[in-house]
Amino acid sequence: MSDGTEPDRRELPESIRRIVTEIESEIGEDDAEQLLEAAVPPLAGSNGRIEDAVRDILVEIGEDPAREGLLATPDRVHRMYHELTAGYHVDPARLINRAVFDVDYSEMVVVKDIPFYSLCEHHLLPFFGSAHVAYIPHDKVIGLSKIPRIVEMYARRLQVQERLTKQIAEFLMERLAPEGVGVVVEATHLCAVMRGVRKPGTVMTTASVLGLFRRDDRTRAEFFAHLGRPAPSA
Repeated sequence: MSDGTEPDRRELPESIRRIVTEIESEIGEDDAEQLLEAAVPPLAGSNGRIEDAVRDILVEIGEDPAREGLLATPDRVHRMYHELTAGYHVDPARLINRAVFDVDYSEMVVVKDIPFYSLCEHHLLPFFGSAHVAYIPHDKVIGLSKIPRIVEMYARRLQVQERLTKQIAEFLMERLAPEGVGVVVEATHLCAVMRGVRKPGTVMTTASVLGLFRRDDRTRAEFFAHLGRPAPSA
């Protein structure tokens, strides 16, 4: 959700609202706790549909949902999916939270090796890896920590890697109006490692380039050259 409308949080448990607030808010921001306190009361109870579905799956694969090790599994799965899809409930305006600044800087900004974990929408299995994000400012820059939060917002949804890559790039293009944006995502998909072709070590790479990164070969080449450089020593 990047249209600026605030998500409805009335059905979210407090634990999930806390994750959403962590994504939206900087550690130490004065209004972080206020945002949490202003949120609606925690979910009073579940309608049980996810739990019932999990019990049906357990029966279908030949398990007994009533045995000791599985008694709490439906509830755990319910809470897990809320947590892993918390990105649907993040408000982009709160995430940005006045962290776009007027700065006279027009060279490439690159943030590399941003770890993420997401769920493939085809099999509901995890895929995970690193995102690399770059942009060329046009009189405005965004606070450094916001870029990993943008990645997190889109990763905590049911995804395909191609869409995830595009959403990160388009969000920055829309919010900053920079000269251009480049995003590369590298990930391992458990649907290719655990099932199907079962090829451990397979890494999928996707890229989205907008603006100057798309139009200018030298800009695009500079971006990819940055990705090949080691991080500076501490």
